[in-house]
Amino acid sequence: MSNSRRRGFLAAVALAIPLVVAGAPAASATAEPKIKVSGGLTQPVFSYKDAIREHVRVQSQVDSDGDGKKDLVRVDIIRPKESGSGLKVPVIMQESPYYDDPGVGFEIEKKKYDADGNVTKFPMYYDNYFVPRGYAFVSVDMIGTRLSDGCPTSYGASDVLGGKAVVDWLNGRATAYDDQGDPVKATWTTGRTGMIGHSYEGALGVGVAGTGVQGLATIVNISGYTSGYENSHANGTLTWFKGGARWQSERVDKDPAEKCEAVRKRMDAESDDETGNYNAYWDERNYRTGPISKVRNVRASVFSVMGMQDRNVVGSQFSEWWTKLPRTVQRKAWVTQYGHLDPFWARREVWLTTLNQWFDHELMGVSNDILRRPRVDVQLGPDRWITQADWPAPTARTTTLRPQQDGSLGRTPSTGTAGYVDIAQTEIAMAADPATANPHRLAYLTPPLKNAIRVSGTPSASLRLKLDKPTANLGVLLVDYGTDTRINYRERSATAAEGLTFIGGEDCVGESTADDDGCYLRGGDNTATSGFNVVTRGILDAQNHKSLSRSTPLTPGKSYQITWKTLPQDYEFKAGHRLGLVLTGANDDFNLDESGTGTGTDVEPGTGAKVTVDLAGTSISLPVVNGTPIE
Repeated sequence: MSNSRRRGFLAAVALAIPLVVAGAPAASATAEPKIKVSGGLTQPVFSYKDAIREHVRVQSQVDSDGDGKKDLVRVDIIRPKESGSGLKVPVIMQESPYYDDPGVGFEIEKKKYDADGNVTKFPMYYDNYFVPRGYAFVSVDMIGTRLSDGCPTSYGASDVLGGKAVVDWLNGRATAYDDQGDPVKATWTTGRTGMIGHSYEGALGVGVAGTGVQGLATIVNISGYTSGYENSHANGTLTWFKGGARWQSERVDKDPAEKCEAVRKRMDAESDDETGNYNAYWDERNYRTGPISKVRNVRASVFSVMGMQDRNVVGSQFSEWWTKLPRTVQRKAWVTQYGHLDPFWARREVWLTTLNQWFDHELMGVSNDILRRPRVDVQLGPDRWITQADWPAPTARTTTLRPQQDGSLGRTPSTGTAGYVDIAQTEIAMAADPATANPHRLAYLTPPLKNAIRVSGTPSASLRLKLDKPTANLGVLLVDYGTDTRINYRERSATAAEGLTFIGGEDCVGESTADDDGCYLRGGDNTATSGFNVVTRGILDAQNHKSLSRSTPLTPGKSYQITWKTLPQDYEFKAGHRLGLVLTGANDDFNLDESGTGTGTDVEPGTGAKVTVDLAGTSISLPVVNGTPIE
């Protein structure tokens, strides 16, 4: 959107929503409150206790369970009571599959209902915080979950199109019904909608945005995926457990199993766990270039949050989508060293202020400086944040390092060969004791760094190699060798996970009722001191080196040049540390058990193939921001 068009849009929004600016003459004591802005932020002037609570079922255009009827989508609403008497308000919308199981957020919240079927407790803080500021909050049960019809399809078309139907209804283009079956119109809203959510919820926002639906003004995507294939595969390798599509569908659906068994059998067959190849099933779940959702169709502005140590929704889910967004799309991002974490739990005060400003600007038309500040916040370590103009850092320049016969990393090609056998190992086992010979990995290190350097972007590895079998798992790790206190994204315990630890006490972040207190446990950075840290990783099934859709086994003994991307990163290597490259096989850290956490049964146990690497044709290319790892 051009600057002139954007100014026109902001003026139109300001006219649609009555605003009271702090410092203006006070209204009479009997006047209903209007949206109040102070310091570029809406203020809590509306009663949460007295808010209107209601629910409808929106008619979708899909029949996900094949029962011959289009699915109805349950929508629970809370909005300022003044919106019932003339005030039109924008909408913050959370479409979620989690309201049944496992619940929402670290405190595992679920909806509570009154005798009329209206929600008295909404999970998370969006209602408590934003309704008093003049927003409606709309909580949508994803198709196939909670009180919506149909079957969940593990990020398939119906998951997305159910959410799109709700945006259409909010903008007068779809029909909703009350409990008596009478049509209900959303006359209380401006239609401008912002979707927000974590993980699956964030992915649904991405999916709906990629339909190009009008009225969806912004999305806040927190650790949400953009490609279903990359949520369970990495370049042909199956990095999740087999049957993941079925498990995901069953996990979020508490209806009798037989209701959706036919749908799940179809997903079992079509997802093709046996080969790990990309196919039409995965293309439907591709929100970048797929048939349902395309990044080129995104009109909504975007605020993305990505933990670069996330093992659930890996960093490429952010980077590959972010760089393909149309240039006209307004955007902002936080790039962190956490795992699969909503920053509400770890950087709460800054997060709430930033989110408040973002929604105010994008949904209310409030004039503030949210888009004049640097676009990206980057976390470099515990309590260490910087800002930059974009992501990757615009100043990043490619530096190529090459393994040497003596175990070092240099600038010039070396000679000779080295080899390892492809087996599954944990990353700790792969990276530990790099000077010790290990038949299942090769390790190469730079000299100690004279100055700190940053890697910002997506490294790539290129190997010239021979195999003694038709395929192998080709793994690469980029490792920071040097003792330091870092975000501990690996720990999972009763009090810590994904780089977060609970520190005691609660913050109340909005207004409360007896059923919904709006108060949440305080968290902070979970840290650990260690001698090394795996910065990023990449893996490839060698037989997919030409195509992810088709397997091409290698000819044993023949030389191949194979290049692929690692996962992206934004990370600082401190002065005195050494940068390490580890070449290895199957990565056991990606093999999750059926709870979705921890290390489970090997999906990729290793082929046992011997990988012989020609050092002259082997390298890793790094996007480096400042300085160089080797003088």
